[in-house]
Amino acid sequence: MTCILITGAAGLVGRSLIAELADTDHEVIACDVVEPDGLPDNARFRLMDVTTDAPLRVIARHQPEVIVHLASIVTPPPGSGREIAYDVDVIGTKNVVNAALAAGTKRLVVTSSGAAYGYHADNPVPLTETDAIRGNEEFAYAYHKRLVEEFLAETRQNAPHLEQVILRVGTVLGRETNNQITDLFRRPRLLAVHGSDSPFVFIWTRDLARILRRAATNGPAGIFNVAGDGALGVQELADILQKPILRLPAWGLKTALAIARPLGLTQYGPEQVRFLQFRPVLSNEALKRDFGYTPEKDSREVFEHWWEAQSQ
Repeated sequence: MTCILITGAAGLVGRSLIAELADTDHEVIACDVVEPDGLPDNARFRLMDVTTDAPLRVIARHQPEVIVHLASIVTPPPGSGREIAYDVDVIGTKNVVNAALAAGTKRLVVTSSGAAYGYHADNPVPLTETDAIRGNEEFAYAYHKRLVEEFLAETRQNAPHLEQVILRVGTVLGRETNNQITDLFRRPRLLAVHGSDSPFVFIWTRDLARILRRAATNGPAGIFNVAGDGALGVQELADILQKPILRLPAWGLKTALAIARPLGLTQYGPEQVRFLQFRPVLSNEALKRDFGYTPEKDSREVFEHWWEAQSQ
């Protein structure tokens, strides 16, 4: 039996991972600021705000062999600044890692993101794990993931005894997913930038939970992109959704968003234009070859599965 501590356990991915571990003899410590519903018999809830000293106290108490660090902010609460996201994503990760080192934890599993590569015109297609991490400073989520990965790289140098599994995850979709990205798909028209295919790579929530289970138990250490096979451009997405596409020049879209966001007409700012133009396309070859997991659903199947659920 292994003690596995999960941060961000009340989120969609955390709940899916707990369900995957329910049929095992592992002890699960589910940590978050709210208690997940329906915890299985092998799981216990512990209150943990990763921005405080709670990680040090809780991790010291339970001495987990493995920590799966999921706590992150993908969609900031309305009216919140990027400081809140920084505190959770960057400071929170440092607090968890330092607590893991103090407790003698053997393995750390962290969900990073394909966004850590950044949104750049010269990104290789597809991106592999050896490509540079260049999360754009103007795009908070990408920049925070870059800072987290730089910190984790330093930790690998200074504390090689703590095994790390870093998962650079594409867009996660399950039947219940509802966030800033899915809001784009629910609009009457899909927004696109002239001259850009705006590709998306998707990973099914259950595939990600299975990958996390393997990472926390018998999988190899290392850095792995996580995405289903293939990528969907804006035209393919529009065909599935049966919606028209609104294509705008980059300069015009930036201007419109710069005016609209301060007026409260949209949650998106000018930095989102790069998000539409230069989305990272992730190679999953290392995931399949070295990590030993082939996603059950490819990117198209994941998106169709999500859209089918929204239409019911």
